[in-house]
Amino acid sequence: MMGQNYQVRDYNGANIGIGKMTALDMARRGARVILACRVKETGEAAAYDIRQLSGNNQVLFMNLNLSSLESVRSFCRAFLSSEPRLDILINNAGFSGPGKTAEGYNIVFGINHLGHFLLTSLLLDRLKQSTPSRIVALASYAHEWGKIDFNKISVPSDHIKDILQSYCDSKLCNVLFARELANRLEGTGVTCYSVHPGTVHTNLVRSLPNWIKACIKPFTWLFLRTPMDGAQTSIYCAVQEGIEMYTGRYFDNCQVRQVKPHARDDAVAKKLWEVSERMTGLAS
Repeated sequence: MMGQNYQVRDYNGANIGIGKMTALDMARRGARVILACRVKETGEAAAYDIRQLSGNNQVLFMNLNLSSLESVRSFCRAFLSSEPRLDILINNAGFSGPGKTAEGYNIVFGINHLGHFLLTSLLLDRLKQSTPSRIVALASYAHEWGKIDFNKISVPSDHIKDILQSYCDSKLCNVLFARELANRLEGTGVTCYSVHPGTVHTNLVRSLPNWIKACIKPFTWLFLRTPMDGAQTSIYCAVQEGIEMYTGRYFDNCQVRQVKPHARDDAVAKKLWEVSERMTGLAS
């Protein structure tokens, strides 16, 4: 896939942490990189840094706020009107904190799953036109503690226990989304993978209460991976040849892993897709 002359890779959260390191690696490979980020100043600064470090001038910022479905639609309209190819889509954004989306959904579910669901759906035709192409969804080992309760999954809550559970639930959504997406894309030349980056030192917990961050901080530098280390499985699933047979599967430490039964429940994955279509206005 690296032999193509023109490649586009999309990132959200690409101005920091795992996303930035993944984008830097892609830029060093000569790819055209689109950094899809919420904040213009930090997004443009990251694009500048990556251009300087990689020597690749084809690194651009585009605005995307996954907590607003209208922002996702606006981004896709702009992207599709300006970019003729999309070879790799990496859904990298992750959030854990209180609040709700512009549409009133639980913000953790909204950013980590629903925004990515709409983004991917609106860009699928361009991915199909650019085959062989790939989609990488940044999930987490936390999916093992996730559960899908369709009556509660999108309901906002400011309670810390609910926020932490919402994060686990949203990561389970990422794993199930990749599984269902692979089923729907069979035979198209587009493959997809969910990945666990490892336990990485990032600012994912920036919106959690200060007392929790204070408890976590002394341990982060001792036990957590660097963002560059954490980016390796995303990079592997984006560029490694010969893994197409594992489309829809979950990767950890650059290896395909078997997930527990609740993370490979095709009936729940199909229902999650249908519910997500209704929530994002894609259902006919």
